[in-house]
Amino acid sequence: MNSAAILIEKVSSAIWGWPMIILLLGTHIYMTIRLRFPQLRVGKAIKLSVTKDANSHGDVSQFAALATALAATIGTGNIVGVATAVALGGPGAVFWCWITGVFGMATKYSEGLLAVKYRVKTQDGRMLGGPMFALERGLHAKWLAVLFAVFTAIAAFGIGNTVQANSISLLLNQTYGLSQTVVGIILTLLVLLVIVFGVKGISRVCSALVPVMALFYVLGCFVILGLNWSYLGESLRLIVSSAFNARAAGGGFVGTTVLMACRFGIARGLFSNESGLGSAPIVAAAAQTRNPVRQALVSSTGTFWDTVVVCALTGLVLVSSIVAHPDIDCTQGAALTKAAFDKLPHIGPLILSVGIVTFAFSTILGWSYYGERAVEYLTGRHFKTGRIVVAIYRALFIAAVFIGSVMSLSVVWNLADIANALMAIPNLIAILLLSGVIVQETRQYLWNKRLDEDSEEEPPTL
Repeated sequence: MNSAAILIEKVSSAIWGWPMIILLLGTHIYMTIRLRFPQLRVGKAIKLSVTKDANSHGDVSQFAALATALAATIGTGNIVGVATAVALGGPGAVFWCWITGVFGMATKYSEGLLAVKYRVKTQDGRMLGGPMFALERGLHAKWLAVLFAVFTAIAAFGIGNTVQANSISLLLNQTYGLSQTVVGIILTLLVLLVIVFGVKGISRVCSALVPVMALFYVLGCFVILGLNWSYLGESLRLIVSSAFNARAAGGGFVGTTVLMACRFGIARGLFSNESGLGSAPIVAAAAQTRNPVRQALVSSTGTFWDTVVVCALTGLVLVSSIVAHPDIDCTQGAALTKAAFDKLPHIGPLILSVGIVTFAFSTILGWSYYGERAVEYLTGRHFKTGRIVVAIYRALFIAAVFIGSVMSLSVVWNLADIANALMAIPNLIAILLLSGVIVQETRQYLWNKRLDEDSEEEPPTL
Protein backbone atom coordinates (compact mmCIF):
# COMPACT_ATOMS: atom_id res chain seq x y z
CA MET A 1 0.00 0.00 0.00
CA ASN A 2 2.85 2.40 0.80
CA SER A 3 4.45 1.74 -2.59
CA ALA A 4 1.13 2.33 -4.35
CA ALA A 5 0.58 5.57 -2.43
CA ILE A 6 4.07 6.80 -3.36
CA LEU A 7 3.47 5.92 -7.02
CA ILE A 8 0.12 7.74 -7.04
CA GLU A 9 1.74 10.80 -5.48
CA LYS A 10 4.47 10.80 -8.15
CA VAL A 11 1.92 10.52 -10.95
CA SER A 12 -0.08 13.38 -9.44
CA SER A 13 3.05 15.54 -9.20
CA ALA A 14 3.99 14.76 -12.80
CA ILE A 15 0.54 15.59 -14.16
CA TRP A 16 0.39 18.82 -12.17
CA GLY A 17 3.74 20.08 -13.44
CA TRP A 18 4.35 23.24 -15.45
CA PRO A 19 2.65 21.98 -18.68
CA MET A 20 -0.70 21.52 -16.89
CA ILE A 21 -0.35 24.79 -14.98
CA ILE A 22 0.41 26.68 -18.21
CA LEU A 23 -2.50 25.01 -20.04
CA LEU A 24 -5.00 25.77 -17.29
CA LEU A 25 -3.95 29.27 -16.30
CA GLY A 26 -3.12 30.10 -19.92
CA THR A 27 -6.67 29.19 -20.97
CA HIS A 28 -8.09 31.35 -18.18
CA ILE A 29 -6.03 34.36 -19.28
CA TYR A 30 -6.57 33.79 -23.01
CA MET A 31 -10.35 33.58 -22.69
CA THR A 32 -10.37 36.59 -20.37
CA ILE A 33 -8.70 38.70 -23.07
CA ARG A 34 -10.72 37.28 -25.99
CA LEU A 35 -13.99 37.86 -24.14
CA ARG A 36 -13.03 41.40 -23.06
CA PHE A 37 -12.85 40.64 -19.35
CA PRO A 38 -16.27 39.12 -18.60
CA GLN A 39 -15.33 39.31 -14.90
CA LEU A 40 -16.31 42.98 -15.04
CA ARG A 41 -19.92 41.93 -15.66
CA VAL A 42 -20.22 39.95 -12.43
CA GLY A 43 -22.91 42.32 -11.11
CA LYS A 44 -25.12 41.70 -14.15
CA ALA A 45 -24.39 37.98 -13.90
CA ILE A 46 -25.47 37.83 -10.25
CA LYS A 47 -28.70 39.62 -11.10
CA LEU A 48 -29.41 37.14 -13.89
CA SER A 49 -28.78 34.21 -11.56
CA VAL A 50 -31.86 35.12 -9.50
CA THR A 51 -34.01 36.04 -12.53
CA LYS A 52 -36.28 33.40 -14.03
CA ASP A 53 -36.36 32.94 -17.79
CA ALA A 54 -40.08 32.27 -18.31
CA ASN A 55 -41.09 29.81 -21.05
CA SER A 56 -37.47 28.87 -21.75
CA HIS A 57 -36.25 25.38 -22.59
CA GLY A 58 -34.69 23.46 -19.72
CA ASP A 59 -35.30 21.22 -16.72
CA VAL A 60 -34.52 23.57 -13.81
CA SER A 61 -34.25 27.32 -13.24
CA GLN A 62 -30.97 29.17 -13.75
CA PHE A 63 -30.67 29.63 -9.99
CA ALA A 64 -31.30 25.93 -9.36
CA ALA A 65 -28.63 25.01 -11.93
CA LEU A 66 -26.21 27.46 -10.32
CA ALA A 67 -27.03 26.17 -6.82
CA THR A 68 -26.40 22.59 -7.94
CA ALA A 69 -23.11 23.60 -9.54
CA LEU A 70 -22.13 25.54 -6.41
CA ALA A 71 -23.12 22.57 -4.27
CA ALA A 72 -20.69 20.46 -6.24
CA THR A 73 -17.90 23.05 -6.09
CA ILE A 74 -18.24 24.55 -2.60
CA GLY A 75 -16.92 21.56 -0.70
CA THR A 76 -13.86 20.39 1.16
CA GLY A 77 -11.72 22.12 -1.47
CA ASN A 78 -12.76 25.45 0.06
CA ILE A 79 -11.68 24.40 3.54
CA VAL A 80 -9.38 21.38 3.71
CA GLY A 81 -8.22 21.89 0.11
CA VAL A 82 -7.02 25.45 0.74
CA ALA A 83 -5.34 24.33 3.96
CA THR A 84 -3.60 21.50 2.12
CA ALA A 85 -2.36 23.99 -0.48
CA VAL A 86 -0.97 26.23 2.28
CA ALA A 87 0.64 23.28 4.09
CA LEU A 88 2.34 22.00 0.92
CA GLY A 89 2.98 25.22 -0.98
CA GLY A 90 3.14 27.88 1.71
CA PRO A 91 1.07 31.07 2.06
CA GLY A 92 1.77 31.95 -1.58
CA ALA A 93 -0.54 29.12 -2.63
CA VAL A 94 -3.49 31.25 -1.46
CA PHE A 95 -2.54 33.92 -4.00
CA TRP A 96 -2.39 31.44 -6.88
CA CYS A 97 -5.65 29.85 -5.77
CA TRP A 98 -7.30 33.28 -5.83
CA ILE A 99 -5.79 34.18 -9.22
CA THR A 100 -7.12 30.89 -10.60
CA GLY A 101 -10.58 31.97 -9.47
CA VAL A 102 -10.45 35.50 -10.87
CA PHE A 103 -9.27 34.48 -14.34
CA GLY A 104 -11.18 31.19 -14.13
CA MET A 105 -14.46 33.10 -14.34
CA ALA A 106 -13.84 33.55 -18.07
CA THR A 107 -13.30 29.83 -18.53
CA LYS A 108 -16.42 28.98 -16.51
CA TYR A 109 -18.34 31.46 -18.71
CA SER A 110 -17.04 29.69 -21.82
CA GLU A 111 -17.97 26.25 -20.50
CA GLY A 112 -21.50 27.33 -19.66
CA LEU A 113 -22.00 28.88 -23.09
CA LEU A 114 -20.87 25.75 -24.94
CA ALA A 115 -23.01 23.56 -22.69
CA VAL A 116 -26.22 25.33 -23.73
CA LYS A 117 -25.10 25.88 -27.34
CA TYR A 118 -24.55 22.16 -27.97
CA ARG A 119 -27.04 20.54 -25.59
CA VAL A 120 -29.51 17.89 -26.75
CA LYS A 121 -32.92 16.61 -25.64
CA THR A 122 -33.56 13.03 -24.57
CA GLN A 123 -36.55 10.93 -25.57
CA ASP A 124 -38.24 11.71 -22.24
CA GLY A 125 -37.73 15.47 -22.65
CA ARG A 126 -34.67 16.04 -20.43
CA MET A 127 -31.78 18.29 -21.45
CA LEU A 128 -28.28 16.83 -21.67
CA GLY A 129 -25.11 18.78 -22.28
CA GLY A 130 -21.55 19.41 -21.25
CA PRO A 131 -18.07 19.13 -22.77
CA MET A 132 -18.79 15.69 -24.26
CA PHE A 133 -21.52 17.19 -26.48
CA ALA A 134 -19.40 20.25 -27.31
CA LEU A 135 -16.55 17.94 -28.34
CA GLU A 136 -18.82 15.72 -30.41
CA ARG A 137 -21.16 18.27 -32.00
CA GLY A 138 -18.84 21.27 -32.10
CA LEU A 139 -15.48 19.70 -32.91
CA HIS A 140 -16.68 16.34 -34.28
CA ALA A 141 -14.17 14.68 -31.98
CA LYS A 142 -16.20 11.76 -30.67
CA TRP A 143 -13.13 10.02 -29.24
CA LEU A 144 -12.28 13.03 -27.07
CA ALA A 145 -15.90 13.24 -25.97
CA VAL A 146 -15.83 9.60 -24.91
CA LEU A 147 -12.57 10.15 -23.00
CA PHE A 148 -14.04 13.11 -21.16
CA ALA A 149 -17.15 11.15 -20.21
CA VAL A 150 -15.04 8.22 -18.97
CA PHE A 151 -12.81 10.51 -16.91
CA THR A 152 -15.88 12.28 -15.48
CA ALA A 153 -17.55 9.03 -14.48
CA ILE A 154 -14.34 7.99 -12.71
CA ALA A 155 -13.58 11.42 -11.20
CA ALA A 156 -17.03 11.54 -9.63
CA PHE A 157 -15.91 8.79 -7.27
CA GLY A 158 -12.90 10.89 -6.21
CA ILE A 159 -13.48 14.64 -6.13
CA GLY A 160 -17.22 14.26 -5.76
CA ASN A 161 -17.57 11.30 -3.45
CA THR A 162 -14.80 9.58 -1.49
CA VAL A 163 -12.87 12.81 -0.76
CA GLN A 164 -16.02 14.44 0.59
CA ALA A 165 -17.20 11.40 2.57
CA ASN A 166 -13.71 10.95 4.04
CA SER A 167 -13.57 14.58 5.17
CA ILE A 168 -16.96 14.31 6.89
CA SER A 169 -16.23 11.06 8.72
CA LEU A 170 -12.71 12.08 9.75
CA LEU A 171 -13.84 15.46 11.09
CA LEU A 172 -16.74 14.04 13.09
CA ASN A 173 -14.48 11.32 14.46
CA GLN A 174 -11.72 13.70 15.56
CA THR A 175 -14.05 16.41 16.86
CA TYR A 176 -16.87 14.44 18.45
CA GLY A 177 -15.50 10.90 18.68
CA LEU A 178 -18.12 9.46 16.34
CA SER A 179 -17.32 6.17 14.64
CA GLN A 180 -16.32 6.64 10.99
CA THR A 181 -18.28 3.49 10.16
CA VAL A 182 -21.46 4.83 11.75
CA VAL A 183 -21.00 8.20 10.04
CA GLY A 184 -20.47 6.40 6.75
CA ILE A 185 -23.72 4.44 7.11
CA ILE A 186 -25.78 7.55 7.98
CA LEU A 187 -24.20 9.59 5.19
CA THR A 188 -24.85 6.82 2.66
CA LEU A 189 -28.52 6.67 3.60
CA LEU A 190 -28.91 10.46 3.32
CA VAL A 191 -27.32 10.52 -0.13
CA LEU A 192 -29.56 7.66 -1.21
CA LEU A 193 -32.69 9.52 -0.10
CA VAL A 194 -31.84 12.56 -2.23
CA ILE A 195 -30.33 11.31 -5.49
CA VAL A 196 -33.11 8.83 -6.25
CA PHE A 197 -35.23 11.87 -7.22
CA GLY A 198 -32.82 12.92 -9.99
CA VAL A 199 -31.77 16.44 -10.97
CA LYS A 200 -34.96 18.10 -9.73
CA GLY A 201 -34.63 16.54 -6.29
CA ILE A 202 -30.94 17.34 -6.11
CA SER A 203 -31.51 20.94 -7.27
CA ARG A 204 -34.28 21.49 -4.70
CA VAL A 205 -32.06 20.34 -1.83
CA CYS A 206 -29.09 22.33 -3.12
CA SER A 207 -31.15 25.50 -3.68
CA ALA A 208 -32.18 25.40 -0.03
CA LEU A 209 -28.86 24.24 1.42
CA VAL A 210 -26.22 26.22 -0.51
CA PRO A 211 -27.20 29.82 0.45
CA VAL A 212 -27.62 28.93 4.14
CA MET A 213 -24.42 26.92 4.47
CA ALA A 214 -22.32 29.49 2.59
CA LEU A 215 -23.66 32.41 4.64
CA PHE A 216 -23.03 30.57 7.93
CA TYR A 217 -19.45 29.74 6.95
CA VAL A 218 -18.65 33.22 5.60
CA LEU A 219 -19.94 34.89 8.77
CA GLY A 220 -17.79 32.54 10.83
CA CYS A 221 -14.72 33.47 8.80
CA PHE A 222 -15.41 37.17 9.35
CA VAL A 223 -15.57 36.59 13.12
CA ILE A 224 -12.16 34.87 13.10
CA LEU A 225 -10.70 37.59 10.88
CA GLY A 226 -12.04 40.12 13.37
CA LEU A 227 -10.07 38.40 16.13
CA ASN A 228 -6.96 38.42 13.90
CA TRP A 229 -7.54 41.99 12.72
CA SER A 230 -4.15 43.33 13.75
CA TYR A 231 -2.40 40.59 11.76
CA LEU A 232 -4.31 40.98 8.46
CA GLY A 233 -1.84 43.43 6.90
CA GLU A 234 1.11 41.15 7.58
CA SER A 235 -0.90 38.16 6.34
CA LEU A 236 -1.72 39.82 3.02
CA ARG A 237 1.92 40.83 2.56
CA LEU A 238 3.04 37.28 3.29
CA ILE A 239 0.53 35.76 0.83
CA VAL A 240 1.61 38.04 -2.03
CA SER A 241 5.36 38.06 -1.36
CA SER A 242 5.69 34.29 -0.88
CA ALA A 243 3.79 33.69 -4.14
CA PHE A 244 6.86 35.01 -5.97
CA ASN A 245 9.57 34.49 -3.37
CA ALA A 246 9.33 31.27 -1.38
CA ARG A 247 11.88 32.49 1.17
CA ALA A 248 9.44 35.18 2.23
CA ALA A 249 7.24 32.52 3.83
CA GLY A 250 9.89 31.55 6.36
CA GLY A 251 9.02 29.73 9.60
CA GLY A 252 7.43 26.33 9.16
CA PHE A 253 7.37 26.73 5.37
CA VAL A 254 11.09 26.29 4.82
CA GLY A 255 11.55 23.99 1.82
CA THR A 256 8.59 25.26 -0.20
CA THR A 257 9.25 26.78 -3.63
CA VAL A 258 7.45 29.15 -5.95
CA LEU A 259 6.63 26.17 -8.18
CA MET A 260 5.10 24.35 -5.22
CA ALA A 261 3.05 27.42 -4.26
CA CYS A 262 1.89 27.79 -7.85
CA ARG A 263 1.21 24.09 -8.37
CA PHE A 264 -0.74 23.47 -5.18
CA GLY A 265 -2.54 26.82 -5.34
CA ILE A 266 -3.75 26.23 -8.89
CA ALA A 267 -4.50 22.54 -8.30
CA ARG A 268 -6.58 23.30 -5.22
CA GLY A 269 -8.15 26.27 -7.01
CA LEU A 270 -9.30 23.94 -9.78
CA PHE A 271 -10.42 21.37 -7.21
CA SER A 272 -12.46 24.07 -5.52
CA ASN A 273 -14.03 26.11 -8.35
CA GLU A 274 -13.73 23.50 -11.14
CA SER A 275 -13.15 26.20 -13.79
CA GLY A 276 -11.77 24.35 -16.79
CA LEU A 277 -12.67 20.98 -15.32
CA GLY A 278 -15.86 20.66 -17.36
CA SER A 279 -18.13 19.46 -14.58
CA ALA A 280 -20.39 22.48 -13.96
CA PRO A 281 -21.43 22.76 -17.64
CA ILE A 282 -23.15 19.39 -17.30
CA VAL A 283 -25.79 20.87 -15.01
CA ALA A 284 -25.70 24.28 -16.74
CA ALA A 285 -27.07 22.52 -19.83
CA ALA A 286 -30.24 21.67 -17.89
CA ALA A 287 -30.99 25.32 -17.08
CA GLN A 288 -34.05 27.17 -18.38
CA THR A 289 -32.46 30.01 -20.34
CA ARG A 290 -33.29 32.18 -23.36
CA ASN A 291 -29.87 31.93 -24.95
CA PRO A 292 -26.43 30.45 -24.22
CA VAL A 293 -24.88 33.75 -23.07
CA ARG A 294 -27.34 34.32 -20.23
CA GLN A 295 -26.49 30.94 -18.71
CA ALA A 296 -22.79 31.53 -19.39
CA LEU A 297 -22.90 34.68 -17.26
CA VAL A 298 -24.78 32.86 -14.51
CA SER A 299 -22.26 30.01 -14.59
CA SER A 300 -19.35 32.44 -14.19
CA THR A 301 -20.73 33.58 -10.82
CA GLY A 302 -20.14 30.08 -9.47
CA THR A 303 -16.37 30.64 -9.64
CA PHE A 304 -16.77 34.12 -8.18
CA TRP A 305 -18.61 32.89 -5.08
CA ASP A 306 -16.54 29.75 -4.69
CA THR A 307 -13.00 31.04 -5.03
CA VAL A 308 -12.94 34.84 -5.21
CA VAL A 309 -15.04 34.96 -2.03
CA VAL A 310 -15.10 31.70 -0.03
CA CYS A 311 -11.60 30.35 -0.80
CA ALA A 312 -10.06 33.79 -0.33
CA LEU A 313 -11.69 34.11 3.10
CA THR A 314 -10.51 30.62 4.08
CA GLY A 315 -6.96 31.35 2.96
CA LEU A 316 -6.88 34.64 4.86
CA VAL A 317 -8.24 32.95 7.99
CA LEU A 318 -5.54 30.26 7.81
CA VAL A 319 -2.59 32.57 7.12
CA SER A 320 -3.66 35.20 9.66
CA SER A 321 -4.02 32.44 12.26
CA ILE A 322 -0.49 31.23 11.48
CA VAL A 323 0.86 34.78 11.81
CA ALA A 324 -1.06 35.36 15.03
CA HIS A 325 -0.17 31.96 16.51
CA PRO A 326 3.27 30.82 15.25
CA ASP A 327 2.97 27.60 17.26
CA ILE A 328 0.21 26.27 14.95
CA ASP A 329 1.19 23.12 13.05
CA CYS A 330 1.16 24.26 9.41
CA THR A 331 2.54 21.05 7.88
CA GLN A 332 -0.77 19.17 7.64
CA GLY A 333 -3.84 20.63 5.94
CA ALA A 334 -6.53 19.11 8.16
CA ALA A 335 -4.60 19.89 11.35
CA LEU A 336 -4.01 23.47 10.19
CA THR A 337 -7.70 24.02 9.52
CA LYS A 338 -8.74 22.60 12.87
CA ALA A 339 -6.13 24.63 14.76
CA ALA A 340 -7.18 27.89 13.06
CA PHE A 341 -10.86 27.45 13.88
CA ASP A 342 -10.12 26.15 17.39
CA LYS A 343 -8.76 29.62 18.23
CA LEU A 344 -12.42 30.68 18.37
CA PRO A 345 -13.59 28.68 21.43
CA HIS A 346 -16.75 26.58 21.06
CA ILE A 347 -18.09 28.47 18.05
CA GLY A 348 -15.02 27.88 15.84
CA PRO A 349 -15.16 24.05 15.87
CA LEU A 350 -18.93 24.23 15.29
CA ILE A 351 -18.48 26.50 12.25
CA LEU A 352 -15.84 24.14 10.85
CA SER A 353 -17.92 21.04 11.51
CA VAL A 354 -21.12 22.41 10.01
CA GLY A 355 -19.20 23.92 7.09
CA ILE A 356 -17.38 20.74 6.11
CA VAL A 357 -20.38 18.45 6.65
CA THR A 358 -22.84 20.56 4.64
CA PHE A 359 -20.32 21.54 1.95
CA ALA A 360 -19.14 17.98 1.47
CA PHE A 361 -22.65 16.49 1.52
CA SER A 362 -23.90 18.92 -1.13
CA THR A 363 -20.81 18.20 -3.26
CA ILE A 364 -21.64 14.50 -3.24
CA LEU A 365 -25.15 15.32 -4.48
CA GLY A 366 -23.93 17.54 -7.31
CA TRP A 367 -21.30 15.07 -8.51
CA SER A 368 -23.75 12.19 -8.50
CA TYR A 369 -25.58 14.08 -11.26
CA TYR A 370 -22.36 14.74 -13.21
CA GLY A 371 -21.30 11.10 -13.08
CA GLU A 372 -24.70 9.79 -14.13
CA ARG A 373 -24.90 12.15 -17.12
CA ALA A 374 -21.43 11.04 -18.23
CA VAL A 375 -22.49 7.41 -18.05
CA GLU A 376 -25.71 8.22 -19.89
CA TYR A 377 -23.66 9.79 -22.69
CA LEU A 378 -21.49 6.68 -22.96
CA THR A 379 -24.54 4.47 -23.47
CA GLY A 380 -25.44 6.53 -26.54
CA ARG A 381 -28.90 6.34 -28.02
CA HIS A 382 -29.80 3.09 -26.28
CA PHE A 383 -32.40 4.64 -23.98
CA LYS A 384 -33.49 1.55 -22.05
CA THR A 385 -29.97 0.17 -21.72
CA GLY A 386 -28.78 3.57 -20.59
CA ARG A 387 -31.29 3.70 -17.75
CA ILE A 388 -30.14 0.28 -16.51
CA VAL A 389 -26.45 1.26 -16.67
CA VAL A 390 -27.15 4.55 -14.89
CA ALA A 391 -29.02 2.67 -12.15
CA ILE A 392 -26.00 0.39 -11.66
CA TYR A 393 -23.65 3.37 -11.61
CA ARG A 394 -25.87 5.10 -9.05
CA ALA A 395 -25.74 2.04 -6.78
CA LEU A 396 -21.94 1.93 -7.02
CA PHE A 397 -21.74 5.67 -6.33
CA ILE A 398 -23.86 5.32 -3.20
CA ALA A 399 -21.72 2.39 -2.02
CA ALA A 400 -18.58 4.48 -2.57
CA VAL A 401 -19.88 7.03 -0.06
CA PHE A 402 -19.46 4.45 2.68
CA ILE A 403 -16.11 3.21 1.35
CA GLY A 404 -14.77 6.77 1.20
CA SER A 405 -15.69 7.30 4.83
CA VAL A 406 -13.00 4.84 5.96
CA MET A 407 -10.26 5.38 3.31
CA SER A 408 -6.82 6.97 3.62
CA LEU A 409 -7.16 10.70 2.96
CA SER A 410 -3.75 11.29 1.33
CA VAL A 411 -4.29 8.61 -1.31
CA VAL A 412 -7.80 9.90 -2.04
CA TRP A 413 -6.60 13.49 -2.57
CA ASN A 414 -3.84 12.44 -4.99
CA LEU A 415 -6.22 10.22 -6.97
CA ALA A 416 -8.67 13.12 -7.16
CA ASP A 417 -5.96 15.45 -8.50
CA ILE A 418 -5.11 12.93 -11.25
CA ALA A 419 -8.74 12.47 -12.25
CA ASN A 420 -9.25 16.26 -12.30
CA ALA A 421 -6.38 16.75 -14.72
CA LEU A 422 -7.58 13.98 -17.03
CA MET A 423 -11.02 15.64 -17.17
CA ALA A 424 -9.65 19.13 -17.68
CA ILE A 425 -7.44 18.39 -20.70
CA PRO A 426 -10.17 17.46 -23.25
CA ASN A 427 -12.45 20.18 -21.86
CA LEU A 428 -9.77 22.86 -22.27
CA ILE A 429 -9.14 21.63 -25.81
CA ALA A 430 -12.85 22.14 -26.57
CA ILE A 431 -12.81 25.66 -25.10
CA LEU A 432 -9.70 26.73 -27.01
CA LEU A 433 -10.70 25.25 -30.38
CA LEU A 434 -14.27 26.53 -30.06
CA SER A 435 -13.25 29.95 -28.75
CA GLY A 436 -14.38 31.49 -32.05
CA VAL A 437 -17.90 30.16 -31.47
CA ILE A 438 -17.84 31.50 -27.91
CA VAL A 439 -16.81 34.96 -29.13
CA GLN A 440 -19.46 34.91 -31.89
CA GLU A 441 -22.27 34.05 -29.44
CA THR A 442 -20.99 36.65 -26.97
CA ARG A 443 -20.94 39.32 -29.66
CA GLN A 444 -24.46 38.44 -30.81
CA TYR A 445 -26.14 38.55 -27.41
CA LEU A 446 -23.88 40.44 -24.98
CA TRP A 447 -21.79 42.97 -26.87
CA ASN A 448 -24.70 43.86 -29.20
CA LYS A 449 -26.96 44.25 -26.14
CA ARG A 450 -29.46 41.56 -27.17
CA LEU A 451 -29.24 39.59 -23.97
CA ASP A 452 -33.02 39.35 -23.59
CA GLU A 453 -33.58 37.76 -27.00
CA ASP A 454 -34.47 34.09 -27.39
CA SER A 455 -32.15 31.77 -29.24
CA GLU A 456 -33.53 30.49 -32.52
CA GLU A 457 -31.69 27.18 -32.22
CA GLU A 458 -33.65 24.16 -30.98
CA PRO A 459 -31.77 21.36 -29.21
CA PRO A 460 -31.84 18.20 -31.34
CA THR A 461 -33.53 15.10 -29.89
CA LEU A 462 -31.44 11.98 -29.30
